[in-house]
Amino acid sequence: FVTLCEMAFAGRCGLEVRIDGLGDDPVAALFNEELGAVIQVREADREVILNSLREAGLTAQLLGRPNSQQRISFAKAGRILFADNRAGLQRHWTQTSYRLQSLRDEPGCARQEYDNVSDAKDPGLTASLSFDPKEDVAAPFLNLSKPRVAVLREQGVNGQIEMAWAFHRSGFEAVDVHMQDILSGEVKLDDFTGLAACGGFSYGDVLGAGRGWANSILLHSRARDAFQGFFARTDRFALGVCNGCQMMSALHEIIPGTEDWPSFRRNRSEQFEARFCLVEVQDSRSIMLEGMRGSRLPIAVAHGEGRAEFGDDDAVRRLESGHQLALRYVDHYGQTTLHYPQNPNGSTNGITGLCNADGRITIMMPHPERVVRTVTNSWHPAEWGEDGPWLRLFANARKWVG
Repeated sequence: FVTLCEMAFAGRCGLEVRIDGLGDDPVAALFNEELGAVIQVREADREVILNSLREAGLTAQLLGRPNSQQRISFAKAGRILFADNRAGLQRHWTQTSYRLQSLRDEPGCARQEYDNVSDAKDPGLTASLSFDPKEDVAAPFLNLSKPRVAVLREQGVNGQIEMAWAFHRSGFEAVDVHMQDILSGEVKLDDFTGLAACGGFSYGDVLGAGRGWANSILLHSRARDAFQGFFARTDRFALGVCNGCQMMSALHEIIPGTEDWPSFRRNRSEQFEARFCLVEVQDSRSIMLEGMRGSRLPIAVAHGEGRAEFGDDDAVRRLESGHQLALRYVDHYGQTTLHYPQNPNGSTNGITGLCNADGRITIMMPHPERVVRTVTNSWHPAEWGEDGPWLRLFANARKWVG
């Protein structure tokens, strides 16, 4: 009983179960503790699977089928033994977790997540693309020279490998650069066309949303001059992800056209959020999101301090009118949302990505580098090829460099 219900909860569907072949006692059949397994197979594969199990000496019974009616029923000899709607059963099943979450986390977020169970029409994660992910906009430039990108990290950062691969795949030479290389003067940012600040747990995330990393630049004259000079050059681009996003937002005083950028605060849920969320690409000037406007895409999220907080009420309006809002969280219906967990941190207007005034510098809390390959997405449409749609972000940078 519990196994079948859990499978229905995961699929958010109904089940029609018949237990005629499981003995005379329904309670013993549904609530026994004997060793066994329940598997779901496609209708076309049913007989092949059953025959294979029987040939292996295993007893196999066809139990039933899922349905779209959101109702779970158990029957024997044509008589309904038990029936209830999926949402009601799932609310019973998750109530203990909800009560614990209400005590541990922010109660409002816990309630919103619990209430999601009752939405029988929720379509789940979807993808809607305004571009063809099979079109490689970087292809015309791959046989030319490879522009150098500094893949920047600080102590605790752990996303540099995925970031380097994404840029390498798009025709760049990705160079591992530690902050100490810049502070010591051994590496000069003038030698790079692009800069990517990676995510993870910079300074153990104990000094506040990338602030420790930013201060290692702002309070060090050589580093400050190097970064300020790099950001000022109109033939250079930069990407900040997660800790890199937090760090760059704290560098707004040395990045042109970022006066209204937010700071990033503790998630409203009061928890570290590691989720697969849906975002919509906005109409922004970001060179890295060119041609992607209007696309709704799932993306990996992993942060404890991602709630965008703006300096005044008009900042969002100015950013929007200046086409500097790059990404927003949307719910499964495609609407901008403050609802948890579709908006995992409570960011104002769902904002989770921005660019500077001329679009060369892009920051975002989600991790596109972690999902550039289709197989690294925990869910994806069946028609996606080896390269996922987020690779377009990196290919756009190569196209911009020319």
